[in-house]
Amino acid sequence: MEKKIILENNEEIMNLLGSNDENLKIIRKHFKSKIIPRGNELIFIGNKDEITYAYRIFEELIGIMRTGIIIKPPEVKYALNILTKEKDIDLISVFTESVYVSPKGRTIRPKTITQKKYVEATFKNDITICIGPAGTGKTYLAVAMAISSLDRGEVDRIILTRPAVEAGERLGFLPGSLQEKISPYLKPLYDALYYMIGVEKLHQLIEQEVIEIAPLAFMRGRTLNNSFIILDEAQNTTPEQIKMFLTRLGFESKIIITGDITQIDLQKKSASGLVQIQSILKDIEGICFIYFTECDVVRHNLVQKIVKAYEKYEKSRVKNNV
Repeated sequence: MEKKIILENNEEIMNLLGSNDENLKIIRKHFKSKIIPRGNELIFIGNKDEITYAYRIFEELIGIMRTGIIIKPPEVKYALNILTKEKDIDLISVFTESVYVSPKGRTIRPKTITQKKYVEATFKNDITICIGPAGTGKTYLAVAMAISSLDRGEVDRIILTRPAVEAGERLGFLPGSLQEKISPYLKPLYDALYYMIGVEKLHQLIEQEVIEIAPLAFMRGRTLNNSFIILDEAQNTTPEQIKMFLTRLGFESKIIITGDITQIDLQKKSASGLVQIQSILKDIEGICFIYFTECDVVRHNLVQKIVKAYEKYEKSRVKNNV
């Protein structure tokens, strides 16, 4: 079977195929059929079902490209990954949904189906609990959604918190001021904010107490109204700590809890609060659980493979009762 796509001009096909045809090379690895560029045309020759699928991928990528998004290898890989799982999905809607646009014009958007569901769930629910491996955008998207809500006037402030594994009780033994003691635990949150709003703007908002970044121990006894509250690395909370945090929710506020239950740093005698709440809160309306897998990793390709290898290893240990 043979099919053909005709683009508007040679510039479009060059943008679609990528520098040195790098986008085309990625797609060709997934098909036995031939995909041949000729002028401003793409010609597909091969098995009917396979060509139909390849044709669909290029149609979606062209639609995405015509919205102004630059098609690079990561976008091609995300598209292939998404369409492999859900062939009927509207890929353009996934790629064009903007969560936040930074002052420098950086657009932050979902890059996988689960990320899109995560964003949708957060706007529909007051509490969203996101569990999954490193590199899936759990914290990054949470921060972007918080800044977006602040910009739209939906909340008055953003509160970002993480547990120091000691939960604050032993911070006094560390050298330096309080800020110096807790800074290493909170650096990933600072990094995301620096990228999205810049150093100067962040420090200004912190001085105005519009953005607060603090260890989890500092949340005790507070009621947080009109706030977007993010608890990161929640796998390192005890059941008591996560209960304390959840009950801080005030009026007109949202909570996002993120964590990776395969990377618990608590002492073995301590249970993880994030693991426990999955059974306790699963049926409560207004609370949504989102689960990421290695397929949602949006870092280097090797990160996805590493996560998958560890999952396989852990399953074999459980099976063998190791």
